[in-house]
Amino acid sequence: MIILKSPQEIAIMREGNRILARLFEHLAPLIQPGITTAELDKEAELFIRSHNAAPAFKGYRGYPATLCTSVNEEVIHGIPSPRRLVSGDIISIDVGALHDGFYSDSARTFAVGGVSKKALHLMEVTEKALHEGIGRASAGNHLHDISAAIQKVVESAGFHVVREFVGHGIGRILHEDPQLPNYGKKGTGPLLQEGMTLAIEPMVNEGTWKVSILGDGWTAVTADGSLSAHFEHSVAITANGPLILSAL
Repeated sequence: MIILKSPQEIAIMREGNRILARLFEHLAPLIQPGITTAELDKEAELFIRSHNAAPAFKGYRGYPATLCTSVNEEVIHGIPSPRRLVSGDIISIDVGALHDGFYSDSARTFAVGGVSKKALHLMEVTEKALHEGIGRASAGNHLHDISAAIQKVVESAGFHVVREFVGHGIGRILHEDPQLPNYGKKGTGPLLQEGMTLAIEPMVNEGTWKVSILGDGWTAVTADGSLSAHFEHSVAITANGPLILSAL
């Protein structure tokens, strides 16, 4: 069931998502060669709790950390660890918070030191696909208009969208209906309505769209070892078009 939010509820969600936007600004200068993903995770948890919110992922279905830190061929759900980042890595940081009864969810991929042109291109295409998808998130469109827009940008660049994992509705529950794939046929899927809130999150692989799950039961990696990037915003559909909740 798709749950529509009131303007007042969307305002609360905006507050929670702004915490994540400020968190990314706080973490960005720390993402340098030599830092560990566990150190980033500790910093993120302290930041979220200091802003009267709670980490959304920690304890969710047994997940052990505040952040998902996915490096290079890791697609999503990478668990923070003593692993030190090195120059040339790219790292996806996915994070959520619970604030005043509502969830927020956002992700960005960062370059660590000097990275390759192909890695930068992958990141640029993934972020562009996210914003093309957001641009279709208007009342009267269909859900898969978002999906088709993302897929077109990604595949036009020669990359592939992950199919096993999808975006989702978000609100008082972290993962609400509807599921939002990053591929699909324009004009299909539920009709978008004012009050819907969606976590739009293209996950894009340099090579195959196929993924595997590591032995930790969480970390998804590209099946061919190629790079992967991930960007995500929580978005509300309003009378004035899409509102990016997780942006300053």
